Amino acid sequence: FVELCKSDPSVLSDPSLSFFREYLESLGAKLPPAAYAKARASAVDESDEDMADAKPHVEEVEEEEEEEEEDEIIESDIELEGETVEPDNDPPQKMGDASVEVTDEKREASQEAKMQAMEALSEGKLEEAIERLTEAITLNPTSAIMYATRATVYVKMKKPNAAIRDANAALEINPDSAKGYKSRGMARAMLGQWEEAAKDLHVASNLDYDEEIGAILKKVEPNAHKIEEHRRKYDRLRKEREERKIQRERQRRRAEAQLSTLSL
Repeated sequence: FVELCKSDPSVLSDPSLSFFREYLESLGAKLPPAAYAKARASAVDESDEDMADAKPHVEEVEEEEEEEEEDEIIESDIELEGETVEPDNDPPQKMGDASVEVTDEKREASQEAKMQAMEALSEGKLEEAIERLTEAITLNPTSAIMYATRATVYVKMKKPNAAIRDANAALEINPDSAKGYKSRGMARAMLGQWEEAAKDLHVASNLDYDEEIGAILKKVEPNAHKIEEHRRKYDRLRKEREERKIQRERQRRRAEAQLSTLSL
Protein backbone atom coordinates (compact mmCIF):
# COMPACT_ATOMS: atom_id res chain seq x y z
CA PHE A 1 0.00 0.00 0.00
CA VAL A 2 2.86 2.36 0.85
CA GLU A 3 4.59 1.54 -2.44
CA LEU A 4 1.30 2.21 -4.23
CA CYS A 5 0.94 5.58 -2.53
CA LYS A 6 4.50 6.49 -3.53
CA SER A 7 3.89 5.58 -7.16
CA ASP A 8 0.44 7.15 -7.30
CA PRO A 9 -0.22 9.77 -4.54
CA SER A 10 -3.73 10.36 -5.94
CA VAL A 11 -4.76 7.15 -4.16
CA LEU A 12 -4.75 9.13 -0.94
CA SER A 13 -7.24 11.59 -2.40
CA ASP A 14 -10.02 9.02 -2.14
CA PRO A 15 -12.59 10.44 0.35
CA SER A 16 -12.64 7.08 2.18
CA LEU A 17 -8.92 7.57 3.05
CA SER A 18 -9.37 11.09 4.43
CA PHE A 19 -8.68 9.72 7.95
CA PHE A 20 -5.30 8.40 6.73
CA ARG A 21 -4.36 11.74 5.14
CA GLU A 22 -5.25 13.56 8.35
CA TYR A 23 -3.15 11.05 10.34
CA LEU A 24 -0.11 11.59 8.09
CA GLU A 25 -0.54 15.40 8.34
CA SER A 26 -0.74 15.14 12.15
CA LEU A 27 2.71 13.52 12.04
CA GLY A 28 4.06 16.45 10.02
CA ALA A 29 3.97 14.75 6.64
CA LYS A 30 3.71 16.92 3.53
CA LEU A 31 1.53 15.33 0.88
CA PRO A 32 1.71 16.18 -2.81
CA PRO A 33 -1.23 18.03 -4.44
CA ALA A 34 -2.37 14.82 -6.12
CA ALA A 35 -3.27 13.43 -2.69
CA TYR A 36 -6.10 16.01 -2.47
CA ALA A 37 -7.46 15.92 -6.02
CA LYS A 38 -10.50 13.68 -5.47
CA ALA A 39 -11.36 15.28 -2.12
CA ARG A 40 -11.47 18.73 -3.72
CA ALA A 41 -13.52 17.41 -6.62
CA SER A 42 -15.96 15.82 -4.15
CA ALA A 43 -16.31 19.10 -2.25
CA VAL A 44 -16.98 20.95 -5.50
CA ASP A 45 -19.59 18.35 -6.45
CA GLU A 46 -21.30 18.75 -3.08
CA SER A 47 -21.22 22.53 -3.48
CA ASP A 48 -22.72 22.21 -6.93
CA GLU A 49 -25.45 19.99 -5.54
CA ASP A 50 -26.20 22.51 -2.78
CA MET A 51 -26.32 25.30 -5.35
CA ALA A 52 -28.58 23.18 -7.51
CA ASP A 53 -30.85 22.65 -4.52
CA ALA A 54 -30.79 26.35 -3.61
CA LYS A 55 -31.59 27.66 -7.10
CA PRO A 56 -34.99 25.95 -7.36
CA HIS A 57 -35.83 27.33 -3.90
CA VAL A 58 -35.08 30.87 -5.04
CA GLU A 59 -37.12 30.30 -8.19
CA GLU A 60 -39.97 28.85 -6.13
CA VAL A 61 -40.06 31.90 -3.86
CA GLU A 62 -40.04 34.23 -6.87
CA GLU A 63 -42.87 32.28 -8.51
CA GLU A 64 -44.96 32.50 -5.34
CA GLU A 65 -44.32 36.24 -5.19
CA GLU A 66 -45.46 36.69 -8.79
CA GLU A 67 -48.61 34.65 -8.14
CA GLU A 68 -49.42 36.68 -5.03
CA GLU A 69 -48.95 39.98 -6.85
CA GLU A 70 -51.59 38.88 -9.36
CA ASP A 71 -53.98 37.95 -6.55
CA GLU A 72 -55.49 41.37 -5.85
CA ILE A 73 -58.09 41.75 -3.11
CA ILE A 74 -61.45 42.72 -4.57
CA GLU A 75 -63.96 44.04 -2.05
CA SER A 76 -67.48 42.72 -2.16
CA ASP A 77 -70.51 44.99 -2.18
CA ILE A 78 -72.27 45.85 1.07
CA GLU A 79 -76.00 45.28 1.26
CA LEU A 80 -77.35 48.41 2.92
CA GLU A 81 -80.92 49.36 3.71
CA GLY A 82 -82.60 52.74 3.79
CA GLU A 83 -83.48 55.40 1.27
CA THR A 84 -81.12 58.13 0.17
CA VAL A 85 -81.59 61.23 -1.99
CA GLU A 86 -79.58 62.85 -4.73
CA PRO A 87 -77.27 65.59 -3.38
CA ASP A 88 -78.62 69.10 -3.80
CA ASN A 89 -76.25 71.24 -5.84
CA ASP A 90 -77.97 74.60 -5.36
CA PRO A 91 -75.81 77.68 -4.69
CA PRO A 92 -75.09 78.08 -0.96
CA GLN A 93 -77.87 79.77 0.99
CA LYS A 94 -77.47 83.23 2.46
CA MET A 95 -75.62 83.28 5.77
CA GLY A 96 -75.49 85.97 8.42
CA ASP A 97 -72.64 88.41 8.93
CA ALA A 98 -71.05 87.58 12.27
CA SER A 99 -69.45 91.02 12.47
CA VAL A 100 -72.83 92.77 12.61
CA GLU A 101 -73.76 94.25 15.98
CA VAL A 102 -76.93 92.63 17.30
CA THR A 103 -79.09 95.13 19.17
CA ASP A 104 -82.07 94.27 21.33
CA GLU A 105 -84.37 95.53 18.57
CA LYS A 106 -82.74 93.20 16.03
CA ARG A 107 -82.91 90.30 18.44
CA GLU A 108 -86.65 90.88 18.98
CA ALA A 109 -87.23 91.24 15.24
CA SER A 110 -85.29 88.02 14.68
CA GLN A 111 -87.56 86.17 17.12
CA GLU A 112 -90.63 87.57 15.39
CA ALA A 113 -89.34 86.34 12.01
CA LYS A 114 -88.73 82.92 13.52
CA MET A 115 -92.30 82.74 14.82
CA GLN A 116 -93.59 83.57 11.37
CA ALA A 117 -91.36 80.81 9.96
CA MET A 118 -92.81 78.28 12.43
CA GLU A 119 -96.32 79.29 11.41
CA ALA A 120 -95.47 78.85 7.73
CA LEU A 121 -93.87 75.50 8.51
CA SER A 122 -97.00 74.26 10.28
CA GLU A 123 -98.95 75.09 7.12
CA GLY A 124 -96.48 73.19 4.94
CA LYS A 125 -95.10 76.36 3.35
CA LEU A 126 -91.44 75.32 3.40
CA GLU A 127 -90.10 77.98 1.03
CA GLU A 128 -91.75 80.74 3.05
CA ALA A 129 -90.36 79.23 6.24
CA ILE A 130 -86.86 79.37 4.72
CA GLU A 131 -87.35 83.04 3.78
CA ARG A 132 -88.48 84.00 7.28
CA LEU A 133 -85.61 82.07 8.92
CA THR A 134 -83.10 83.68 6.55
CA GLU A 135 -84.47 87.03 7.69
CA ALA A 136 -84.09 85.95 11.31
CA ILE A 137 -80.47 84.87 10.70
CA THR A 138 -79.64 88.16 8.99
CA LEU A 139 -81.00 90.08 11.98
CA ASN A 140 -79.24 87.87 14.53
CA PRO A 141 -76.32 85.95 12.97
CA THR A 142 -75.02 84.96 16.42
CA SER A 143 -77.97 82.67 17.15
CA ALA A 144 -77.18 78.95 16.75
CA ILE A 145 -80.85 78.02 17.10
CA MET A 146 -81.77 80.05 14.00
CA TYR A 147 -79.29 78.15 11.82
CA ALA A 148 -80.27 74.80 13.35
CA THR A 149 -83.97 75.51 12.79
CA ARG A 150 -83.39 76.41 9.14
CA ALA A 151 -81.34 73.21 8.81
CA THR A 152 -84.35 71.15 9.91
CA VAL A 153 -86.47 72.82 7.24
CA TYR A 154 -83.87 71.98 4.58
CA VAL A 155 -84.02 68.36 5.78
CA LYS A 156 -87.81 68.40 5.20
CA MET A 157 -87.13 69.81 1.73
CA LYS A 158 -84.68 66.95 1.05
CA LYS A 159 -81.78 69.35 0.61
CA PRO A 160 -79.14 67.65 2.77
CA ASN A 161 -76.14 69.71 1.67
CA ALA A 162 -77.90 72.98 2.56
CA ALA A 163 -78.94 71.44 5.90
CA ILE A 164 -75.34 70.42 6.63
CA ARG A 165 -74.08 73.95 5.92
CA ASP A 166 -76.59 75.41 8.38
CA ALA A 167 -75.91 72.73 10.98
CA ASN A 168 -72.17 73.42 10.73
CA ALA A 169 -72.84 77.13 11.24
CA ALA A 170 -74.97 76.36 14.31
CA LEU A 171 -72.26 74.12 15.80
CA GLU A 172 -69.58 76.76 15.21
CA ILE A 173 -71.61 79.14 17.33
CA ASN A 174 -72.67 76.54 19.88
CA PRO A 175 -70.71 73.23 19.92
CA ASP A 176 -73.37 71.78 22.24
CA SER A 177 -76.29 72.41 19.90
CA ALA A 178 -78.31 69.18 20.02
CA LYS A 179 -80.49 70.45 17.19
CA GLY A 180 -77.39 71.14 15.10
CA TYR A 181 -76.11 67.57 15.53
CA LYS A 182 -79.57 66.11 14.96
CA SER A 183 -80.23 67.97 11.71
CA ARG A 184 -76.72 67.24 10.42
CA GLY A 185 -77.08 63.56 11.31
CA MET A 186 -80.40 63.36 9.48
CA ALA A 187 -78.94 65.12 6.45
CA ARG A 188 -75.93 62.80 6.34
CA ALA A 189 -78.23 59.79 6.53
CA MET A 190 -80.10 61.14 3.50
CA LEU A 191 -76.76 61.22 1.63
CA GLY A 192 -75.91 57.66 2.68
CA GLN A 193 -73.11 58.81 4.98
CA TRP A 194 -74.19 56.22 7.54
CA GLU A 195 -71.20 56.23 9.89
CA GLU A 196 -71.02 60.03 10.11
CA ALA A 197 -74.79 60.18 10.57
CA ALA A 198 -74.67 57.68 13.43
CA LYS A 199 -71.95 59.70 15.21
CA ASP A 200 -73.92 62.96 14.95
CA LEU A 201 -77.17 61.36 16.08
CA HIS A 202 -75.49 59.73 19.09
CA VAL A 203 -74.10 63.11 20.15
CA ALA A 204 -77.51 64.71 19.69
CA SER A 205 -79.08 61.91 21.74
CA ASN A 206 -76.61 62.43 24.57
CA LEU A 207 -77.26 66.17 24.58
CA ASP A 208 -81.05 66.08 24.30
CA TYR A 209 -82.70 62.75 23.50
CA ASP A 210 -86.02 62.57 21.70
CA GLU A 211 -87.97 59.72 20.10
CA GLU A 212 -87.27 60.90 16.56
CA ILE A 213 -83.51 60.55 17.10
CA GLY A 214 -84.03 57.02 18.47
CA ALA A 215 -86.16 56.04 15.47
CA ILE A 216 -83.60 57.34 12.97
CA LEU A 217 -80.74 55.62 14.80
CA LYS A 218 -82.53 52.27 14.44
CA LYS A 219 -82.32 52.72 10.68
CA VAL A 220 -78.84 54.24 10.54
CA GLU A 221 -76.89 52.08 13.00
CA PRO A 222 -77.25 48.72 11.17
CA ASN A 223 -75.73 50.24 8.03
CA ALA A 224 -72.98 51.91 10.02
CA HIS A 225 -72.11 48.58 11.68
CA LYS A 226 -72.07 46.75 8.34
CA ILE A 227 -69.68 49.33 6.87
CA GLU A 228 -67.39 49.16 9.92
CA GLU A 229 -67.29 45.35 9.84
CA HIS A 230 -66.64 45.39 6.10
CA ARG A 231 -63.74 47.82 6.51
CA ARG A 232 -62.22 45.80 9.37
CA LYS A 233 -62.47 42.59 7.35
CA TYR A 234 -60.62 43.97 4.34
CA ASP A 235 -58.11 45.86 6.47
CA ARG A 236 -57.28 42.49 8.09
CA LEU A 237 -57.01 40.76 4.70
CA ARG A 238 -54.70 43.47 3.37
CA LYS A 239 -52.56 43.27 6.51
CA GLU A 240 -52.28 39.48 6.21
CA ARG A 241 -51.42 39.81 2.52
CA GLU A 242 -48.69 42.34 3.33
CA GLU A 243 -47.28 40.07 6.06
CA ARG A 244 -47.12 37.16 3.61
CA LYS A 245 -45.35 39.39 1.11
CA ILE A 246 -42.76 40.39 3.73
CA GLN A 247 -42.26 36.73 4.69
CA ARG A 248 -41.68 35.73 1.07
CA GLU A 249 -39.18 38.56 0.65
CA ARG A 250 -37.28 37.32 3.70
CA GLN A 251 -37.25 33.78 2.29
CA ARG A 252 -36.03 35.02 -1.07
CA ARG A 253 -33.19 37.02 0.50
CA ARG A 254 -32.25 34.07 2.69
CA ALA A 255 -32.16 31.76 -0.35
CA GLU A 256 -30.11 34.26 -2.37
CA ALA A 257 -27.66 34.68 0.52
CA GLN A 258 -27.30 30.91 0.75
CA LEU A 259 -26.75 30.65 -3.01
CA SER A 260 -24.18 33.45 -2.87
CA THR A 261 -22.33 31.71 -0.02
CA LEU A 262 -22.27 28.37 -1.86
CA SER A 263 -20.97 30.00 -5.04
CA LEU A 264 -17.93 31.20 -3.11
